[in-house]
Formats: sequence, structure tokens, C-alpha cells
Amino acid sequence: MNKIPLAEIMRPQKIKDIIGQRHLLSEGKILYKIIEQKEPVSLILWGPPGSGKTTLARIIAKETEANFMELSAVTSGKKEINNIIEIARQNWNLQLRTVLFVDEIHRFSKVQQDAFLPHIESGLITLIGATTENPSFEIITPLLSRVKVMVLKPLEDEDISQILTKAIEKLGKSKLVTNESIEYLAHISSGDARVALGSLELVLGTNKGKITPDTINTALQKIPPTYDKNGNYHYDTISAFIKSMRGSDVEATLYYLARMINAGEDPKFIARRMIIFASEDIGLVGNGALSLAVATFQAVERVGLPEASYNLFHCATALARSNKSREVTNLMHNAQSLVKKFPNSQIPLHIRNSTSAITKDLGYGENYKWQAGFKHEKGFLPKEILDYNSSHGQDNESQH
Repeated sequence: MNKIPLAEIMRPQKIKDIIGQRHLLSEGKILYKIIEQKEPVSLILWGPPGSGKTTLARIIAKETEANFMELSAVTSGKKEINNIIEIARQNWNLQLRTVLFVDEIHRFSKVQQDAFLPHIESGLITLIGATTENPSFEIITPLLSRVKVMVLKPLEDEDISQILTKAIEKLGKSKLVTNESIEYLAHISSGDARVALGSLELVLGTNKGKITPDTINTALQKIPPTYDKNGNYHYDTISAFIKSMRGSDVEATLYYLARMINAGEDPKFIARRMIIFASEDIGLVGNGALSLAVATFQAVERVGLPEASYNLFHCATALARSNKSREVTNLMHNAQSLVKKFPNSQIPLHIRNSTSAITKDLGYGENYKWQAGFKHEKGFLPKEILDYNSSHGQDNESQH
């Protein structure tokens, strides 16, 4: 007989039993309201492994009295999707809701994701997708427009300790595991409840006596890496990497880069952030930086690790050494601010496109000359923006 894993035994069955994710599940918060009102909505649950995505989906289905169905994007294809849609139609005829949970939904192709759209719109299914990747990059825009994205956080050490304590009590092993060991095991689990419970199960299965941090290390062979590519350290390390490049500290930049690669970070994620950095922090003082960053992303796609490490370290070194400027960023923010203040200002007639005698008589393109560097005496911005800039002492041409 197969033994049920401890993580499955300890999986919460009701919303009140969930530990962590208080920003979504506390009374009055959005997921709490969805469950309380028994009205499921289509969601994308974005969060690191072991943060409770599958558990939440099951509880939402159970609490809203819906039929829960589950797919894994890793192992499922068109046939499995069609089978579930057919079952959902049968449920519909029985006036029963269908909640379809798709684990690792980012692994579905654009065509496969697109297949869900009509069934979400018709109400045939309530889709709950789980992903560890940024939905903005991995989920198609039409699907994102039809779902709510909920961000789950890595569990805090305190949350993991509480989960471990409940498991130890359930197993009747409270006398064998010290509080120090619980705290230690929680800390090295990087916010992943499943990892913590799996480690506890392994440690208890290989030790008959008192459980201490030393026995934990011996049982696990090594301490799991502190860096979790989907947890807090993921964000902290990429932040340190970017700030080090911004501060032109090459050694620190490459240290954090090596740390991410060593921990198994997605190299495309790193390359993507360097593309952003090239315009945001270097911009006009190093126009070649953007081309280098884009070329690096393409190289990573085509070469792959480990050889693509040369490309990543090449680019990171160049970006760290480059002169820095926030001019493009400031200009962008200024332009966005003007659009918010003046979203529908009339485009001046003299720079409109004249396509007929009527528009020409109305003043379209008046006194405009097709020549390099031509500056019209009336300027190029709508008059109300020119007046606004003048009253605020801003340069109408550059507005840095």
C-alpha cells in the first residue's frame, strides 16, 4: 500500500485552517469574500511552490459547492481539456458549477490557453490557474483580461513553524522535536510548506531519538539553498543585482548574478531584467547598452545554460561599467504624467495630416515644412499643455 505523504495529510480542508496569505484570506479580504459569498470567479494564483495554490483552489470549489476538476499543464493536452469541457457541459445541465484547476498553467501554449476563453465567458467553467511565473509574460492577454490575478507570498518562518507544529502533534512526536529544530527546519524551507513537511517526514523516518538541527542536517545531507528562485530571496537577489549594476559595482553585480545562476534561476528572467535596465538606468548615455541586452536575451534563448553564462556575465559587466542616466526614465514619467492630466487634448491643426482640400482650408498642416529639424512657430504640443508648462516654468521642448 502506498503511503500518503505528510504534506497531503496536512492539507487544509477549510479556509479557517489555512495558515498564511493573510493579505488575501483575512476576513473582509478578496478571497475570503469570494468563498463567503459562494460565488467563484476565474483566478490566476501566482506564487512560489508550497504557498497553497492547489489547496486554495480545492477549498474555493468545496466552499462554493462546485465540482472540482484538475489538470496539470505538464501532462495534459487537447484531449484532456476536451474531456473536462464535456463533463462541465453535463454539470451545467444539472445546474452544477465546474471549477477547473490548471496547475502550472504557464506551460500551456497560447493556443491551449486560448481554448478556455469561450467557456469562461459563457460561465461553463470557472478557471483557476496556478503559476510560479509572472502572468504578464506567460499568460495570454485575452485570458488575463477575463480573470483576477491573486499574488500569493512565500510563507513566513512563523507560518511554517506553525504548520510543522501541527503536523508533529498529529503524529504524536511532540516530545522528539525541539522548538529549536522546528524553527530551524522552517528557516531552511524557504517559505515552502510542502518542502518543510517533506523534510520533517524524512527526518522522523530516519531518526528514532531526539531531533536536533544536527540530525536534520544529517538526514537531509545538505542544507537546502537559501536562495529560492520563486520566493523572497528571488526578489531580494534580483534587487541586489540591479542595484549593484546601478551603483557600477562590477564585483557585487557578478556575485549576485553567479548566485542566481547557481540557484537555478531562469536565465531569460535575468536577461529580461537587463533589457529593462539598459533603458531605465543607462539610456541615452549608452545607446549600445540596449542592443547588447537584447542580443544577450537572444543568445540565452539560442545557446542555453551553461554556455550562455558567458553572455550573461558579458552583458552584466558592460552594464555595470557603463555611465548611468535617468533621463529617459524621467522623460517617460513626465510624458505619462501629461497624458493623465490631458488625456484628450486636441492635436494642433498645423501638425495634423492634411488629406484633402477641406482639411487644408481648415488649417491642417498650415505653414509646416517637410525638412530636417523644422521647428514650427506654434510648437508641437496642444495649446493647453503649452500654457500649463509655461505656468509651471517648464521647458516646452525638453521638460526633463
